Amino acid sequence: MSSTHRIQVLDSHISYREAGTGSPIVFLHGNPTSSYVWRNVIPRLADRGRCLAPDLIGMGDSGKPDVPYRFEDHVRYLDAWFDALGLRDVVLVAYDWGGVLALDWARRHPDRVRGVVVFETFLRPMHWSDWPPQGEQFFRALRTPGVGETLVLEQNEFLARSLANGVQHGLAESDRAVYYAPYPDAASRRPVLQWPREIPIDGAPADVAAVIERYDAWLASPSAKPALLLTFGDTGLSAPKIVEWARGALPALEVVPLGRAGHHAPEDAPEEISRAVRSWLDRHAW
Repeated sequence: MSSTHRIQVLDSHISYREAGTGSPIVFLHGNPTSSYVWRNVIPRLADRGRCLAPDLIGMGDSGKPDVPYRFEDHVRYLDAWFDALGLRDVVLVAYDWGGVLALDWARRHPDRVRGVVVFETFLRPMHWSDWPPQGEQFFRALRTPGVGETLVLEQNEFLARSLANGVQHGLAESDRAVYYAPYPDAASRRPVLQWPREIPIDGAPADVAAVIERYDAWLASPSAKPALLLTFGDTGLSAPKIVEWARGALPALEVVPLGRAGHHAPEDAPEEISRAVRSWLDRHAW
């Protein structure tokens, strides 16, 4: 059973779940979820280390400071959280934007990280040609000034679509309510809107594309830490051409296919994810 804590960082606070003792295993969520997505994974790994799952700034129960919620803002607050807790010897387990944050943090802090597990995340900057037609249409709309504000801030459409399409087994109403609770009004949904606008597509935004290119270079180098990619089926960010590119370009990245799951895979496959992480930890004698 995990407990919930809150710690002051910069001008706000980060809320996080914690269970177990020992070397830290940090779980990072994506958009538009929260640490709640790890609720069925953490208990299965709490005997292997100090499991910690923060809510990213502006999300879950963390504070909502008046910042643009660009990738660099999330980096600042997450770095402050790692430092406030004095975390070292870290294993990161992350998906979606949490995966980008995890790989970026690991590259920048090689002396504080043991390894990284990611899935359903951005392994390389993307192109519009990577997207299926319906997805391209929706994400172009999200990135269009005025249109994205209507869809996300006014209609809360991203949250509804993401939970409906990203969880194959469906969600209980009580679980859905937890994900909706942090976003009761337009102002609270600004982080949810900004994340789709941070995806580096055809080179924009350039600063986020550069982040991904830097950790790709790190994963391709002899100095890279052990890394594991879990895949679920052959759609979305686990598309075969992306996975095959990763196998060839990122030698530090071990690829382990699991059963089918939605984008928010911890909802569909907590046991499979936990088992794969445990096996990987065993292989590295951690």
